[in-house]
Amino acid sequence: MRRIRLGLRLLVIQRTLMRHGLDDFVWATHLFRPIGWLRRLSPRRQRQDALGLRIRRCLEDLGPIFVKFGQAVSTRRDLLPPAIAEELSKLQDQVPPFPGEQAIAAVERAFGRPVDGIYALFEREPLAAASIAQVHAARLDTGEDVVVKILRPGVRAKVTQDVELLYAVAKLAERYSADGRRLRPVEVVAEFEKTLHDELDLMREAANASQLRRNFADSEKLYVPDIHWDYCRSGVLTMERISGVPISNIAELKARGTNIKRLAHNGVEIFFTQVFRHNFFHADMHPGNIFVDVRDPEFPRYVAVDFGIVGSLTERDQLYLAQNFLAFFQRDYRRVAQLHVDSGWVPAGTRVTELETAVRAVCEPIFNKPLKEISFGLVLLRLFETARRFDMEVQPQLVLLQKTLLAIEGLGRQLYPDLDLWQTAQPILEQWMQRRMSLRGQLKRLMVQWPQLSDDLALLPEVLHRVVHGVVDAPVPRTVQPAADRGPTVWLLAPVAGLLLGAGAVWLAVAPMPPVAGWVAVGAGFATACAALMLARR
Repeated sequence: MRRIRLGLRLLVIQRTLMRHGLDDFVWATHLFRPIGWLRRLSPRRQRQDALGLRIRRCLEDLGPIFVKFGQAVSTRRDLLPPAIAEELSKLQDQVPPFPGEQAIAAVERAFGRPVDGIYALFEREPLAAASIAQVHAARLDTGEDVVVKILRPGVRAKVTQDVELLYAVAKLAERYSADGRRLRPVEVVAEFEKTLHDELDLMREAANASQLRRNFADSEKLYVPDIHWDYCRSGVLTMERISGVPISNIAELKARGTNIKRLAHNGVEIFFTQVFRHNFFHADMHPGNIFVDVRDPEFPRYVAVDFGIVGSLTERDQLYLAQNFLAFFQRDYRRVAQLHVDSGWVPAGTRVTELETAVRAVCEPIFNKPLKEISFGLVLLRLFETARRFDMEVQPQLVLLQKTLLAIEGLGRQLYPDLDLWQTAQPILEQWMQRRMSLRGQLKRLMVQWPQLSDDLALLPEVLHRVVHGVVDAPVPRTVQPAADRGPTVWLLAPVAGLLLGAGAVWLAVAPMPPVAGWVAVGAGFATACAALMLARR
């Protein structure tokens, strides 16, 4: 049954491509190449619409996942013809809306009462529509102007259906592609599925917005709208209505005298602050979700909306990424290569010198150049070739961050092409590393981890007793060392064991690198303690 369902979905996709005059893509697939001669028998309709328009309409018809793909691609104007990029950018906030009556019905189902009893005013016509939901203007009984975000009818079923298809394609790629195991497509789809289902829960989005608002409560660079929790449900979200110029409207920003250079610089700083200082970043940064408050044009402020997709990193990944970035900024390619080996992103047997040479060949040409002079498309292709050569595995937990970084770079290219992305980011990362490696930073991390660490330390005596008891119960010669000589040795080994155990525990709590030394110290402490107890029992 599942295979039949997937097969029918594939037929729908191919039929949609043909209906929009994109059958060239269908006939180019591996499945249809043996019967490509049948193409001459199919009717050839006159294609009056531009290619970009046909692609956009096709993606809209195919559903939310395909629209999100178009949104991501639209920011990569260095990879697309201008006409197609311009048309795909309309997917950010110009997706066809669903009827207002359906929106009202969804609100009334969510709250269990008529819409007029919930809001003092509810606009039937939507302000904007996207792939997952659409937004309506409203007013609360208190007089506050708000916007109400409502999920599209049936969107959960469509997402589930298309994710199932993605899993099928990923499993085929993993099974039959030479690069399948390295690219880990099933895990990548699983990560994508998680973010999609998170986006379908508007209560989760409201919580994400509240967290980001707290993180930037005192910021003059980013504003996050307030959430009205009493008017939120899993399928309905109500938040403060904001105003601003869409980030994509460069002409309007310039007409208002906006300091574009400062705006672009602040955007990079906000991104790296979210990733490294807060470890909680907005991961859906397409232009439709970003506005600019230009009441003070010299000091413009970003206003973000749509918080359905956010990301965070493990402490290990966060540290390795920061070290990789800094090594890259300093052109220390050997350090970059060594970090890739240490992190397990490439096989342990990889020759560091060869990887260093390959990374240098890719990265050196793009240094000290503004965005407008860098072909990131070419850089990415060369990095993929390097990754394939060294069997570098895709890290699914970093896919969301990579997608967001590409979107930021795409926005920067549109906003201020002369921006030096690397020089802007380097001071932020250096400050973060200095704070993390400082004594205050390590003590702060120790205090945060102390409750768990203290629980582990409390278990050490019992564990040590069990280990030593098993060793001591074993038969040993009784004349190994005179009794008179055992006392000083035991008293010497006991504090050494305590010192090693304590040092190892502290190292495990505050170590900036993988805690190998910490575990070695703990192991040595156990061994010393065992030796002391054995001597004491003889």
